[in-house]
Amino acid sequence: MSNPTATMVPVAEDHHDGDRQGPPARQPGVAPTPLQVDLAHADGPDDDDADSAYVSDDESRRTGSITSSIYTYEYENGRRYHAYRAGQYVLPNDDAEQERLDLQHHIWRLMLRGALFTAPLTILPAGENPGPDGDFRILDLGCGTGIWAIDMADEYPGATVSGIDLSPIQPDWVPENCQFHVDDYEDEWTYRDSEKFDYIHGRALGGTVADWPRFYGQIRRHLKPGGWVEMQEYDAWLFSDDDSFDRAPHSQEWVKKLDSASRTFGKQLNVAAFHKQWLIDAGFEDVQEVIHRIPIGPWTQDPLLKELGRFEQVHMQMSVASHTPALLTRVHSYTPEQVQILMEGVKREFRSKDLHLITAYRFIIGRAPSAPAAADAAAAPAV
Repeated sequence: MSNPTATMVPVAEDHHDGDRQGPPARQPGVAPTPLQVDLAHADGPDDDDADSAYVSDDESRRTGSITSSIYTYEYENGRRYHAYRAGQYVLPNDDAEQERLDLQHHIWRLMLRGALFTAPLTILPAGENPGPDGDFRILDLGCGTGIWAIDMADEYPGATVSGIDLSPIQPDWVPENCQFHVDDYEDEWTYRDSEKFDYIHGRALGGTVADWPRFYGQIRRHLKPGGWVEMQEYDAWLFSDDDSFDRAPHSQEWVKKLDSASRTFGKQLNVAAFHKQWLIDAGFEDVQEVIHRIPIGPWTQDPLLKELGRFEQVHMQMSVASHTPALLTRVHSYTPEQVQILMEGVKREFRSKDLHLITAYRFIIGRAPSAPAAADAAAAPAV
């Protein structure tokens, strides 16, 4: 499947400082094509605030560390959080967060004009793929609500899709070629050699991994020779082609505090720009990165970007409510009242027609070598 080109804009290869601080509002070393402002949008008030073939994936199919305790959720700052490995992930898993994840899925697909991935995959009908079982094996890391895995299983019946997450928030009724596991992908992976994958997918995993080189080492060991990995990640930062970011003090405080808090927590959010080099360092081949710059709000002239901006404006306001409370209260000792004041200020700036803020979404792919290196065999755990 070829990569779409309508919204691709070249940006800096790495806009972080050596200690992984957040990038500046303008990426250095490049001049990305400015998004053209729709002047008609600037008139009027600011935008309103807006926040079968299926089988039951019951406990017998939800393999892994599945016990009643994982449903005994943690509650904090009025939000619900995962119970399995409590505290390892700073985003909630309640209904509001599930709505955000599903909206984000729509935004990812809209960017790709309906596609689910950018890697050059060839998925044949069931039983016709290379391998002993004839299935194309897919692993979805941090599957969330399971919406991507379910769509993949629906659209590619020749694939067997497995999703793993800390939260059992996936639906009970799923395609028969899709299953979910409650597990922590930071643990040592226990898949057998006969269970290697053709494609491993991860989306928005920033803030979930403490040791990225180890993470990518596990991915490489559990891909079949020639298999693909794809990370779909957004920069946990904001940009502007004009001086909008400079005139958005709440948004500046928000991204800077989230970045510093997540680094102190040990799982940095703003890592999207590093995935490409991490893949190269892990020994992947044909590593490629595509970056889409998306407006926050429908203020651009381009029809597709206008539609994306409308959804992204809603999504970003939901993201403020999801990303902020746990990190800022746990790490920076913000009071709930201080968190609320900051969040409301950021949301107002996202709705302001005087500000033209931009987010960046990245698609990074890499191919496992056709022949495993000797170092890989030496690094693999004994079984």
